[in-house]
Amino acid sequence: MCYDRYVAICKPLHYGTLLGSRACAHMAAAAWTTGVFYGVLHTINTFSMPLCHGNALGQFFCEVPQILKLSCSHSYLRELGLLLVSGAFIVGCFIFIVFSYVQIFRAVLRIPSEQGRHKAFSTCLPHLAVVSLFLSTAFCAYLKPLSLSSPALDLILAVLYSLLPPIVNPFIYSLRNQELKDAVKKKMTGCFSATRHCLLSSVNGL
Repeated sequence: MCYDRYVAICKPLHYGTLLGSRACAHMAAAAWTTGVFYGVLHTINTFSMPLCHGNALGQFFCEVPQILKLSCSHSYLRELGLLLVSGAFIVGCFIFIVFSYVQIFRAVLRIPSEQGRHKAFSTCLPHLAVVSLFLSTAFCAYLKPLSLSSPALDLILAVLYSLLPPIVNPFIYSLRNQELKDAVKKKMTGCFSATRHCLLSSVNGL
């Protein structure tokens, strides 16, 4: 998404060349392959770790930090190494995103029309907000000191970085589609009319 916005705003005349169907397929395949590979490595490592503190997690899913709390001493070093490697990869992606958005904002600020600047910012800011939410809460969940750990805080952070971004992504990106906006508005108007009709019927019945 970041690269898409960068090309669309900074190199609009090359958009069709740089982001054709083949480029999109390659980026999607790279993202899916990386995700599957990362998940498989974590699964193999966590299943191979002996648990010395029971097998009950204080979470609704097997989050890695919660599993590490149950593992024996020194048995989790391999998993920590994997987390460090993935953390370095995430930091690299974050640097790429920051660099891209610096270029994007520089290009947007050079747009003479205020309406054009507003349109460009409204396109980029939702994606930046979701990415910031995911990265900040994930880093807090994985890197916070053990003294700050508590079941309630761990649960909140897990929900924020694992569930909230995928839930809000479709709404953020699809609500920019005018057809979807019209459909949502029509649906809300229909619900409002039906509710009003039910209330009036109840009042008349009394």
